[in-house]
Amino acid sequence: MRKVLVTGGLGYIGSHTVVELQEAGYEVLIIDDLSNADLKVLAQIEKITGTLPHFEQIDLREKGKVTDFFNRNKVDGIIHFAASKAVGESVVNPLLYYENNLNSLIYLLQQCESHSIRSFIFSSSCTVYGEPDSLPITENAPVKQAISPYGNTKQISEEIIFDTCTAGLLQAISLRYFNPIGAHESGEIGELPKGTPQNLVPFITQTAAGLRRQLSVFGNDYPTPDGSCIRDYIHVVDLAKAHVIAMQRLFSEENQSNYEVFNLGTGKGSSVLEVVHAFENITGEKLNYKVVDRRPGDVIEVYADTTRANEVLGWKTEKTMEEALASAWEWEKKVRGL
Repeated sequence: MRKVLVTGGLGYIGSHTVVELQEAGYEVLIIDDLSNADLKVLAQIEKITGTLPHFEQIDLREKGKVTDFFNRNKVDGIIHFAASKAVGESVVNPLLYYENNLNSLIYLLQQCESHSIRSFIFSSSCTVYGEPDSLPITENAPVKQAISPYGNTKQISEEIIFDTCTAGLLQAISLRYFNPIGAHESGEIGELPKGTPQNLVPFITQTAAGLRRQLSVFGNDYPTPDGSCIRDYIHVVDLAKAHVIAMQRLFSEENQSNYEVFNLGTGKGSSVLEVVHAFENITGEKLNYKVVDRRPGDVIEVYADTTRANEVLGWKTEKTMEEALASAWEWEKKVRGL
């Protein structure tokens, strides 16, 4: 049984990926510093899969603890989620983001070299494309100058991984996500951000649940059909399954080069107001929302060309926006005891 280390494995995307890995027959080890996750998720993963993953609470910025972990544990492959991810916070505190997101990656890659771990999957982002020149966005689209330190850490991380692969030390895949939403169908795991949500759907569900007084829609004067920004919203379970397929690709040496990049999205853009109205239609809940001024740094329209992921990686999305929103609402209600 292959052993896969998932860093940030108790977080939103990480926990869903752990579930899919275990259900695919992998033994999973989790590292998480619990800065944006809850230890309860470990038991929830066990409830879904029947298996409790090995877990260690480690801050990946602590090089000695990272080294110690790898000296004690055999690892065949790594999926690296652990990173700070709030765009606004990164603008206010850029050094925190550069320290956390880059040092943790470097320390992991050094351990890959020391312990001959060849298979590495990186949690990247469509933010590397910035404001796209054309839509849909393919993997060949230019990587634009980042508009936030967070986005820049994703670009720099990809460069570090590419250079490590070029040196012949690694086989890696960067998965560039669009906008993950939804929750596991069991209702046991979902998106539960600490503090004010940075993403649209948890803000919607928290507003519907009464935790937030009002949902702000940032601008309705963009050059889009209804004036609000457009994003590519992908169900988190579909996203998690892509990581399992990517890891299998590396383990079976099906990769075409030692560094590959894939977009993960639905290939369809939905506006903020479309998502709001879809949520209302599916759940019957009326949302208290208000259109406010544009938010600095927001890209107008972004959605993926998924051809490469479909044809080369052999992955396709299966779940709909409606399923994602319904599962997110069921998760929110369960968490809040509604």
